[in-house]
Amino acid sequence: MPLVNAEEMLKKAKAGHYAVGQFNINNLEWTKAILNTAQELNAPVILGVSEGAGKYMCGFKTVVGMVKGMIESLNITVPVALHLDHGTYEGAKACIEAGFSSIMFDGSHYPIEENIEKTKELVAICKERGLSLEAEVGAIGGEEDGVVGAGECADPAECEMIANLGVTMLAAGIGNIHGKYPANWAGLSFETLDAIQQRTGEMPLVLHGGTGIPADMIKKAIDLGVSKINVNTECQLAFAEATRKYIEEGKDLQGKGFDPRKLLAPGYEAIKATVKEKMELFGCVDKA
Repeated sequence: MPLVNAEEMLKKAKAGHYAVGQFNINNLEWTKAILNTAQELNAPVILGVSEGAGKYMCGFKTVVGMVKGMIESLNITVPVALHLDHGTYEGAKACIEAGFSSIMFDGSHYPIEENIEKTKELVAICKERGLSLEAEVGAIGGEEDGVVGAGECADPAECEMIANLGVTMLAAGIGNIHGKYPANWAGLSFETLDAIQQRTGEMPLVLHGGTGIPADMIKKAIDLGVSKINVNTECQLAFAEATRKYIEEGKDLQGKGFDPRKLLAPGYEAIKATVKEKMELFGCVDKA
């Protein structure tokens, strides 16, 4: 199945009161684990690629080639969107040219007027090419590719202004952060989320920083209009823990245990288990 944009899967999620998972990819193992799990669970999926990960994987064209080749080789039939995560203005244009099916332009650090201006231009380009576009208002806390935010709550009026430009989905800060959540985290602001939902109507809303948010908060966010939830750190932690265990048990020293295909296998399985758990929580199993 060819890559699709995320519009149809997210509209169905919004109407059906579930969320589609965006799982960031960092290499071949990540991509293979996520695609195989989505296929096994008959779930739509969004593969997220940060600009840093894209650079690590030798550029956006390399990523597109790997993902398309893998979809064909693994006979993946569920809807798959390849999505730029937290893209700069320049990065968004580069991914459009490289063949991504979905783009996020994060203009949240610009004054709202400039965010609107740049988003409007990208809306026109994406519409012309049949791509979905995610915009952001209110910085997400934590660190993402060197950009550090404090977990701000977006202004619902500004969210409405961006939503009215014709974007496919909207990421709005509601106190969520990237990475591990600190012990003193105040939680999500459902009051802000509810106000944004009321102003943006049918627009699918996006929750960044899905790692570490309690299940009850995830479910309440979905009830209030969140249709896409991003997960990255949790897969990284699971991969690292499984790989560490393999080495600490000395399995890399047994026979050909040092072969990267064996060395990375426990991490691959750990990613699959994490993705399965999240897809079940988000309610997107059998929604392909």
